[in-house]
Amino acid sequence: MPVLFMIVGVVLVTGATLLVSSLLRPSNPYPEKNMPYECGMDAAGEAAAGRFRVPFFILAILLVVFDVETMFLFPWAVVLKDIGLVGFVEMFVFILLLLVGFAYAWLKGALEWEA
Repeated sequence: MPVLFMIVGVVLVTGATLLVSSLLRPSNPYPEKNMPYECGMDAAGEAAAGRFRVPFFILAILLVVFDVETMFLFPWAVVLKDIGLVGFVEMFVFILLLLVGFAYAWLKGALEWEA
């Protein structure tokens, strides 16, 4: 029941925020305002059509994976004395699996930016 109340509360707050902002914000669309803006230049090439190269997304996913690894390393370092040898070994197995994945991505050329 508390989870249901939380979900209903989040939906109500989100809906109220969107409703109030739509009533208060100015609405003045015109063609120049609706154009995509990138560094003061019009979009050209593949980016103009909305297509991005796959290596960009692979690199972004790898960045997320290693950011998550960092999030696990900090709490592990804080409680290292409490978890003992088992926790120490488990973390190194975790890091080893990530390094294997990193080596696989490297060997497959996922980190090469030039095609």
